[in-house]
Amino acid sequence: MTFSANPSKIFAGYRALGFVSNHVPLATRYHKRHKENYIITCVGRSFHVYNTSRLGIVAVSDIHPDDISAVATDFRYVYTAAGKNIFSVARNRKIEKTFEGHAAEVHLLLPFGHHLISVDVDGFLIVWDLGAGKPYLQTKFDPESFSVTAIAHPHTYMNKVLLGSEQGTLQLWNINTNKLIYSFDGWGVSITVIQQSTAVDVMAIGLADGQVILHNLAVDKTVVKFKQDFGPVTAISFRTDGHPMMLTGSAAGHIALWDLENRKLHSYLKDAHYSSVTGLQCLPSEPLMVTCAADNSLKVWIFDLADGGARLLRLREGHSAPPSFIRFYGTDGQNILTAGQDSTVRSFSTVHDKNNKNLGRASYFKKASKRAGLKLDKYKMPPVVRFAAEQNRESDWDNILACHRSLNLVSTWSYQRTTMGKHMISHPRFSTDVSEHSITATAVDISACGNFGFISYSTGHVDTYNMQSGQHRGSFGEETAHDCTVRGVAVDALNQKIVLHRDSSMLAVALDNFTISLVDIDTRRVVRQFFGHTSSITDMTFRADGRWLLTASLDCTIRTWNIPTGKLIDVFLLHSAATSISMSPCGTFLATSHVGDVGVYLWSNKTLYSHVSLTPIPVDYTPKLAQLPSTVISDPESSEMLNGSTEEEEFEDDYKSPEQIASELVTLSLLPTSRWLNLLNLDIIKMRNKPKEPPKAPKAAPFYLPTIAGLQPSFDVSSQSTDNSKTQSHIKKPELGSLSDLAMQLLKAHQNHSYESILSSLKEMGPSAIDREIRLLDEGSTDEAMLYFIEFIEATLKTNKHFELAHSYLALFLKVHGDQLASKPQLASALENLTNTQLHSWDRVQSLLQKSLGMVNYLRSATV
Repeated sequence: MTFSANPSKIFAGYRALGFVSNHVPLATRYHKRHKENYIITCVGRSFHVYNTSRLGIVAVSDIHPDDISAVATDFRYVYTAAGKNIFSVARNRKIEKTFEGHAAEVHLLLPFGHHLISVDVDGFLIVWDLGAGKPYLQTKFDPESFSVTAIAHPHTYMNKVLLGSEQGTLQLWNINTNKLIYSFDGWGVSITVIQQSTAVDVMAIGLADGQVILHNLAVDKTVVKFKQDFGPVTAISFRTDGHPMMLTGSAAGHIALWDLENRKLHSYLKDAHYSSVTGLQCLPSEPLMVTCAADNSLKVWIFDLADGGARLLRLREGHSAPPSFIRFYGTDGQNILTAGQDSTVRSFSTVHDKNNKNLGRASYFKKASKRAGLKLDKYKMPPVVRFAAEQNRESDWDNILACHRSLNLVSTWSYQRTTMGKHMISHPRFSTDVSEHSITATAVDISACGNFGFISYSTGHVDTYNMQSGQHRGSFGEETAHDCTVRGVAVDALNQKIVLHRDSSMLAVALDNFTISLVDIDTRRVVRQFFGHTSSITDMTFRADGRWLLTASLDCTIRTWNIPTGKLIDVFLLHSAATSISMSPCGTFLATSHVGDVGVYLWSNKTLYSHVSLTPIPVDYTPKLAQLPSTVISDPESSEMLNGSTEEEEFEDDYKSPEQIASELVTLSLLPTSRWLNLLNLDIIKMRNKPKEPPKAPKAAPFYLPTIAGLQPSFDVSSQSTDNSKTQSHIKKPELGSLSDLAMQLLKAHQNHSYESILSSLKEMGPSAIDREIRLLDEGSTDEAMLYFIEFIEATLKTNKHFELAHSYLALFLKVHGDQLASKPQLASALENLTNTQLHSWDRVQSLLQKSLGMVNYLRSATV
């Protein structure tokens, strides 16, 4: 069955939350202009780009046609393998080119200069010419004798790559001539990873039995061997910040640090990840290491401990096992509480991933759990299957109640403190129960005031507890509230009745025959019945106004029922069944979690921003298959109308702004104001900075005095000032009749009708130099220099460039030579032309400014 373009008329896929990484190893790249390393991790059919400074997501790639199986990068592109095809992604986002030629799934990629090497699972190796987009070389390996499992390029080995095999042997190939250079016997164990060491000719080779071999390719000899005790080597990296240390990842989730100088184990990072460490990379010339694993986490470690060990610096993570229960938290619809099968409770933000929270993992004894580690924790509690949260009083005490799988014990959690609470609630009546898992807590809820919690059990009991103290405050019924297992409990807004939807006093009940009954609590009558599901119903949720009921079932459909009409108005089909659904309080999003999926998916409500016909759907309607949203906002219309904030930031290549956007616009020079703003006040500044007292002669001669070499050494007094030098000025004036440097440039510019060189020279001068050059324009026998300067200012104003510099230079020119300009007709005529040009340019700017100010004042004062 193919995906439909519009499977649902009410909901559109918006984006996926909670995805960080998967089993595909990460890749890193350095951005020269940003001076920062970026991390690339795969999340299904797209990849994320994170910065290392904050682990903030800066880009999300386009959706690939299949799940990404390998990723590599060079200085320009990110290369991904998805199925049988290879893609080059430009600017970390847009798929620019597709390479087609493999007949099987590609699992290894290696950028190699202007070429790209790819290997598929059938042993077919292709060297691609990136410029032409075509294969440059093709080689077929027999999987029975040499199944390629690892590939690397040894440094300084021109046109050569080293291939590792499942059989344990290695081969060195020249990809230019397509010849086998040398075969290494290997160690009889499958090779899992090959990595270049910090020494030339020495490669680090990881084996499936946990051995790490440092092998010299030039002489075919092993330098040193190490062995880790936690299974196969999955990743290798070397520190390049001056510390001789090698790091290896294991399939058990541990990371080993090896001291290469002393050739021994330095330390272990135990339980660095829940699952196999698939990606491990030390950042170049920095004491940082990034790791990822299939447990949906990305971590940055820093080597700053006293013994040279590493500690966790930053992390970004989601659920390592699929979430089983989700609900929107609060009234703004910006946070989703999720309980996963990994026994953790998390909060995901619909606005930005930086607002995500981890409330921790459920434990009987939190302090002991931290000491034991992730995998040896015997105090770990079973996963949370249902919870209830109330925003009121969240700052006063625990505001989340959670019941666990096969336990009658109920735990409390604090959303504000993002931790497990201090209460473990269990009624004394269950203390005598010695049978294993015979009594369980089935449902929980918290009153609207946040003071009381309600717990139902498989025995039919319903108890009330105080949320602040955790003390029992009463039970419903004489002995039990029901004669059978209680499947749900909810309280109305006034704490008077047990209902499902507080605002409308409606109770939706899912039955074993796959139907839903809607009960009006006020009249105690069944007011609606809904038929259509063909399998068990997993979850239900109301819209905020109580007009819609949304239901999810194991038949992989999500249906929307219109309560006033009692009709089905929307249904769509999914590949995997939804385990839990929740509608946001503001009606913006529908959140869903699915079988075997660690993410939480958001679907936008199209009725909020477009016209949707809610006519009933026929009984024989066949639902269309919908595609789950990706981590990219997949509905442009909804993202525009919702004005949703995405977590993507531009990660573009270097962009150079044009010198002038348009010729009719005024353009400034962007020079510092200190270079032109105070030209008119330069004499005042000099007077203010003039020393109050003349310099005094030193009481004693300096220790080192200049001397003249010879048989009789003598002091060099030729550079000392004479008596007459005190009256000389430091400003050297040109000789009588000669032109200054600026005047000579003006003469050449007048002849060539080009004044750009003059402006470039003035921009490089300081304020004092500019003042000196303008004052010297009147030197010489004619007034041509001042006339040409007026022409220079007029030409600059006509270009609309360097607007502030032209007016600043003109102001200083008029201040210095104003009297002389007024007494000479030729200069006065040139000034009149300049005045017309200046007024024309300023009138246009002034008109635009007045129009903008008028519009702003109107918007500030007008009553809308």
